[in-house]
Amino acid sequence: MIDWLYTLAGAFTGFIIGLTGVGGGALMTPILLLFFGISPTTAVATDLWFAAITKLAGARVHHNSGNVDWQIVKRLWAGSLPMASLTVLLISMGAHIVKVDWLTKGIGIIVLITAIGLLVAPKLIAFARKRQSKQPKRFQTMQAILTVFAGLVLGICVALTSVGAGVLGSVTLLYLYPLRITPHRLVATEIVHAIPLAIIAGLGYLFAGMVDGHMLISLLIGSIPTVIIGSKLASKITGRWIRYALSVVLATVGLKVLL
Repeated sequence: MIDWLYTLAGAFTGFIIGLTGVGGGALMTPILLLFFGISPTTAVATDLWFAAITKLAGARVHHNSGNVDWQIVKRLWAGSLPMASLTVLLISMGAHIVKVDWLTKGIGIIVLITAIGLLVAPKLIAFARKRQSKQPKRFQTMQAILTVFAGLVLGICVALTSVGAGVLGSVTLLYLYPLRITPHRLVATEIVHAIPLAIIAGLGYLFAGMVDGHMLISLLIGSIPTVIIGSKLASKITGRWIRYALSVVLATVGLKVLL
């Protein structure tokens, strides 16, 4: 049976994902924890599949617009996919790795870091551009290495908390590619990167029976139409005020989860 409250939450999150590339984990997981009282492991497990399927629907729109930077995606995958696979394997071998109290706090901390990162993103870009202009060859050499390393970190975060692929990844790419990646390319690239990452991270939870299928269907009924709408609007709307509003929401949610 469809729960329309879940559908409404999915519609809101789907629109934000399509518009900004952010929200699969940073918004949906805290919403499930705070407003619906879902257990952390079930929230993470269900949200991983919610994010994968929702972003798959939005990715087609962004790909058709030619905004996906495939070189950056492949570098991120080189780090995130193996690390997410390893993390899922470890979880399947010993469920005690994911403790409820630790998981809830981990989600709150990552969401808070994300909120701060979004607020200081313009300063990070300015600092990165200054460094690249001074030492362009060295900066470019480090780009590939640091992108793969960022993928490693994101793989762990997403596999354990479902948070990180969009929000933390976006802040990282803004710093690493200040002259190359535009806001529209950033959204498209992060959405495409997150799809297989969420699927791999979600497989372990799926086989362990932690995914709530009825809740997932209710969420997707709302998110799939709105992520397409948000993706089509992404190229027409500036992300500045959206970033500020999202930062406030994330900071509030993060503090609520921790306190």
